[in-house]
Amino acid sequence: MVFTTSAQIHGRKLVDLLGSWHGADRPSSQLLAAAVRHLVLDGRLPPGTRLPAERELAESLGVSRTLVARTLDRLREDGFAASRRGAGSWIKLPDSDRDNEAHGGWFPPESTEVLNLAQATPSAPPELCAAVDRARLRLTEQLPTHGYQPHGLPILRERLAERFTRRGLPTTPEQILITNGAQHGFALVLRMLVSPGERVLVEHPTYPNALEALRGLNAMPVAVPMVEDGWDLELLTANLRQTSPRLAYLIPDFHNPTGVRLDAEGRDRLARALARTCTNAVVDETLVDIDLTDEQPPPPMAALTDRVITVGSASKSFWGGLRLGWIRASEDFVQRMVVGRAALDLGSPVLEQLVLAELLTDADEVLARRRAEVVERRNCLVDALREHLPSWRFRIPDGGLSMWCDVGAPVSSRLAVAAEQHGVRVAPGARFSVNGSLENWVRLPFTLPDDQLVEAIRRLAAASAAGHGGGPTGLTAPIA
Repeated sequence: MVFTTSAQIHGRKLVDLLGSWHGADRPSSQLLAAAVRHLVLDGRLPPGTRLPAERELAESLGVSRTLVARTLDRLREDGFAASRRGAGSWIKLPDSDRDNEAHGGWFPPESTEVLNLAQATPSAPPELCAAVDRARLRLTEQLPTHGYQPHGLPILRERLAERFTRRGLPTTPEQILITNGAQHGFALVLRMLVSPGERVLVEHPTYPNALEALRGLNAMPVAVPMVEDGWDLELLTANLRQTSPRLAYLIPDFHNPTGVRLDAEGRDRLARALARTCTNAVVDETLVDIDLTDEQPPPPMAALTDRVITVGSASKSFWGGLRLGWIRASEDFVQRMVVGRAALDLGSPVLEQLVLAELLTDADEVLARRRAEVVERRNCLVDALREHLPSWRFRIPDGGLSMWCDVGAPVSSRLAVAAEQHGVRVAPGARFSVNGSLENWVRLPFTLPDDQLVEAIRRLAAASAAGHGGGPTGLTAPIA
């Protein structure tokens, strides 16, 4: 398959995306091509995007047209661009004529030689197959029906409501809506509550796909910086008061990507701030089950204020292949969501819901095994980083599936490009940023098996050494 042009990026916008692409070095086609490749691999320059004409791009960048022409030659040679007389040039992916290849953004590589550290997603638990067998038997009960369940299967909603209630948040099945993942749930809430141009408060850094959902709606993110040990609640409260956001998107349980958890006192302060400012908040509990401590967990945010809409997911606790999540809110809000949902989809798959319902019957055992495995892999990653990248700084997270690492210089986007060439994929800090900053940071999940984790860090160290070797080069310049 050859990507056809679908959208055009103007020279000024491409310049904004490239940022300081050559740093203190003299502009060259090699540096410019590397910067464009990064934008493609990072998902910020989608395949099919028509590039500006050579003259326009040269004028926008302030470089010669010859340098731009050589850059396009390099991109075509590397498989990142294609051209046709009369149609100009557009972005493509290497080997993109093969339908099953997926190289850019968050898509996992097909090649087993590339170790994927861009996705914090665990493999399926061993209990899944038995749950599928049990669910298959229950499927016969559903076959005489039409199969559409816009609210979700009653049995799954009941079991999720029971889990919320046991956590200290009394919940009925009527307060649960089954979705196709937490991201789908967030998108449904956004569509109902937020109009284009309205403000949505987010933590900074935050989950990249939530930012994509905001961009898709043309909403305006209001970024509140995280501090070293978590949330600056005074600053967050001031932003709620001064910017009057239509909605807030928050991850208080093992925040993605930093891994910190908001304590009970902080949750109480946050709940009071939401109530005082009459701000509704979507609280993402995707990682709430990946608690790697022996501490008593703080109460769910929704137990402290009725301003909270909770979204959750089976992807981190059980398996992403189930593609199931949920919304927990008031009965009235859930009913309104069901009515509005019909414009997008008509419900979630029945068999997968039955499988998840079966997994929830043994959830304590499944999650205990999951957490023990995650602890081992987290410790393995810590040891590998201390051995191969001893200058990197990080806080060992108390939960979640990833570590937020300070690489010591504003190079993470360039490092991501170099790492890809060494056979490992990482998510640079800019992916978690509202404005393309956070170049000193990179997120490293600990979801791969131990041997693959160690090899991935070894390759990352080689890419880091090859990229800047501790001395000042073009890699030390931040890019958007």
